[in-house]
Amino acid sequence: MSSVLASQTEDDTEEYLDTGARIGASLVESGLLTEKDLNYALRVREKMGSEYPLTRVLKELGKLDDDGLRRLQKQNRLSLPLGALLVELGHLGAKELRAAQAMLKEPQWKGQKLPELLLAQHMVPEHVLLKVMADQLGCSVVQLDGKAVDRALLGLVNTEWCRRHLVVPVAKTEEGVQVAFADPSDHSALQAAEAAFEGEIVPAIASRRGIEDFLSLVERETKRGVVEGSKANKVEQHETTLLVNRLVSDAIQKDASDIHIEPMKDYIRVRMRCDGILMQDRELDKEVLQAITGRLKVLAKADIAERRRHQGGGFKFTDKKSGLECDVRVSFYNTIFGEKIVLRLLTRKASMLDVADVGMAPRMLQRFIDDALDIPSGVILITGPTGSGKTTSLYGCVNYLNDSEHAIITAEDPVEYVIEGIAQCSLNEKIDLTFEESLRHMVRQDPDVIVLGEVRDRFSAEAAIQAALTGHKVLTTFHTEDSIGGLLRLINMNIETFLISSTVVSVLAQRLLRKVCTHCAESYRPTARDLQRLGMRAADLKGAEFKQGRGCRHCHYTGYSGRIGVFELLVLNEPVKDAILNRRTSFEIRRISVETSGLITLIEDGIAKAARGETSIQEVLRHLPRLSPPRSLEEINRLAGIPE
Repeated sequence: MSSVLASQTEDDTEEYLDTGARIGASLVESGLLTEKDLNYALRVREKMGSEYPLTRVLKELGKLDDDGLRRLQKQNRLSLPLGALLVELGHLGAKELRAAQAMLKEPQWKGQKLPELLLAQHMVPEHVLLKVMADQLGCSVVQLDGKAVDRALLGLVNTEWCRRHLVVPVAKTEEGVQVAFADPSDHSALQAAEAAFEGEIVPAIASRRGIEDFLSLVERETKRGVVEGSKANKVEQHETTLLVNRLVSDAIQKDASDIHIEPMKDYIRVRMRCDGILMQDRELDKEVLQAITGRLKVLAKADIAERRRHQGGGFKFTDKKSGLECDVRVSFYNTIFGEKIVLRLLTRKASMLDVADVGMAPRMLQRFIDDALDIPSGVILITGPTGSGKTTSLYGCVNYLNDSEHAIITAEDPVEYVIEGIAQCSLNEKIDLTFEESLRHMVRQDPDVIVLGEVRDRFSAEAAIQAALTGHKVLTTFHTEDSIGGLLRLINMNIETFLISSTVVSVLAQRLLRKVCTHCAESYRPTARDLQRLGMRAADLKGAEFKQGRGCRHCHYTGYSGRIGVFELLVLNEPVKDAILNRRTSFEIRRISVETSGLITLIEDGIAKAARGETSIQEVLRHLPRLSPPRSLEEINRLAGIPE
């Protein structure tokens, strides 16, 4: 067994490249794949890029499934490096493996093994890593709890001995005593177990944290003199409070926007959304779910006795480390394994950007200022999905308009940026300070500019339109995919087309993409698959300098640091207004906008930024809609006013 995991440090960063070929050869030897199919799959992978897993190619071709690969692994005991195997199975990216290998060479990780680092950095979920290692070793994964472990076997040893070797005797079987190891390849632990139980042992694998938590439970029971089956394993209230506070505090320190606490079958998964991407944070024992849920319901003023229906609420939190205040919105969603909890963190630590600094291309920015912000009246819509930076752009516009000659008033839920010189209102339905009530009083305040936090329904849409018809400038946000979608959604709300065409002056759609880390950026050449997905030819990208991050300590080995905005600006000219009045299709309105108003689509702006090395092609493909074929890079830069 030890030979299988002997190479877990994996100094050779290119080992994973031939792992697929070795698995393919084993599949052929086992009769699960023909030589012809293997050669064809290898040719396909070559076109997709050398880092594209061969097993994924075989699955997409219908030549392999997960069960077949697992049987091969168990039968043949493939002597493959663990990291390379994780890449080939799709649990770890090739770039992530290289980053992990680089970290192992740093002083703080000296002497550590790859599995320990992967778990500590949350690159691979613990249950996934244990399953792959168990299949590799030909043993089983065990979950340690009070009912599964034979306590009589613990009488043959003691918890101090178990902690020293990181093992727990689980049960007697026909083959011998089943013993759970944190590392079944540890010779000293194997020898100690064989000596302690005087005979054959059946190795199994369990998480290090699971072993330590179980031993702590046994020690608490012994110390308190509490019998098995009692309530000793329940998390005490002060421990739960500390755990919840630590989760929120860690999220604030990481600048996360959301915390996802997700009950699984055997554990609780905690993920945090950083830079728009959900990242694994930690795994918790299933037994703490009820305590965490109860604590958060108390804080959010939700019904602690109700577990069958979805609920919501909120509370304020102050981080003791940084002193930052944070509004926390909590959502409880009932699932088959328990209540899933999502915490949205609204902090005010982000500095407000000027409209010139949000990231629009030079010509797009100038047109937005001239044909939208400087127009005395009309509706300006800023659209995009949740977390796309709409609020930041909205207040960049408000900051531009904020001077001694303008009276600006807002209705927000809640106020996220406090701006001196404008009248801001934070809605509160509990005291009947609703959107409808606020709108009636806003127009009596003699405003020049009205800012609505969000258009949610027909009422708020009609209110924005009516305010614009009476000579006000209205700024608001909208949840749509692109700029054309904003117009179509207004039409679907049964707003008259002549009102839309006469009041809406511009629609700004946007997304946030992760920026390539400047400390570890390296040149990247688009693959044939990249070009196919972009709908472009290599000649269309002449002069591009694409980058991708290799991963370093500055970016926490993700290859990305910070985010950048990508924009699509639609200014309603006469041809576009005419298309709206005639209820043309979205395809026709988009075509007319591109041809007559100089519209640069989201995908085109993303390509231009990726071509300058600001973001990666992978981010562009992952987050931007591809509704029409993009134009050449040269044409995009010309329209955007970007010098060659």
